[in-house]
Amino acid sequence: MTNRKDQHIKHALAYQSPYNSFDEVELIQSSLPKYDLAEIELKTHFAGRDWDFPFYINAMTGGSNKAKAVNRKLAQVAEACGLLFITGSYSPALKNPDDDSYDVRSLTPQVLLGTNIGLDKPVQLGQKAVEDLRPLLLEVHVNLMQELLMPEGEREFKSWLSNLADYAQEISVPVVLKEVGFGMDRKTVQRGLDLGIRTFDISGRGGTSFAYIENQRAQQDRSYLNQWGQSTVQTLLNLGDIRNRAEILASGGVRHPLDMIKALVLGARAVGLSRTILELVERYPVEKVIAIVDGWKDDLRLLMCALNCRTLTDLRQVDYLLYGKLAQANRKQD
Repeated sequence: MTNRKDQHIKHALAYQSPYNSFDEVELIQSSLPKYDLAEIELKTHFAGRDWDFPFYINAMTGGSNKAKAVNRKLAQVAEACGLLFITGSYSPALKNPDDDSYDVRSLTPQVLLGTNIGLDKPVQLGQKAVEDLRPLLLEVHVNLMQELLMPEGEREFKSWLSNLADYAQEISVPVVLKEVGFGMDRKTVQRGLDLGIRTFDISGRGGTSFAYIENQRAQQDRSYLNQWGQSTVQTLLNLGDIRNRAEILASGGVRHPLDMIKALVLGARAVGLSRTILELVERYPVEKVIAIVDGWKDDLRLLMCALNCRTLTDLRQVDYLLYGKLAQANRKQD
């Protein structure tokens, strides 16, 4: 039988989202810049530390030989480029002590490593993940619709809120509450803040669809739910002023530096990439992927210069236009 994690990789690479909300955002450029390109600063801050670059390799996989090969490539890219790399859910390794698909430090000892676990898991298992991998941060993911569609998914959810309180209080590294592509609503972010969580990856619709993936794996046809959830840009807009009180990370459908800049303009502290990076390491040698990703840093500086922004904080003052579905939805809200 094919490993579930390998099925996830296969279907994630096959899926093409029919809509990406970043395409409906237009940034207003500046014709008279105040800064030289060399003055542009990419540093950001979240989860208790400074980071040199405002993007990272987000959680994807683990728990199989294929996942091990992918994780090692991703870690090589991250180490060479000075990026945070977050592994996929550590749950398979908790069930199988011989699982070494998350062991990337033997190959990349200097990698900036984070890991991931589902909120259905009690805090003791999160502590075990932290002890085993010694990550800089722990993502705790919420994936309600995925669990509901998954044939072997969870069916009991009442413990999630109390589990989150435990993670906020007992885990020794910073905790990031993460969606998995359905968009995190404002009320969830507020509940997290109330419990002591400060960093949130809102991960909206537009990239990998776990509804699509689980519908591909299941016998029952629920393909009408493939587009469930809020898009990444709409999710950011829905947060309103809570973006000033929480550390917001954005992922979901981020394809290139312009998408990253748009997310940063809309209040994100940093931007996570999953499928885009996965496609690169599946298609090219690691050395070429490193060159591409390093080029993104230059592109971010170029775009910030064109927007008359020296720092990421300056980006929040950039004007923008919304089109299509985004324009319609936000006219209704106004």
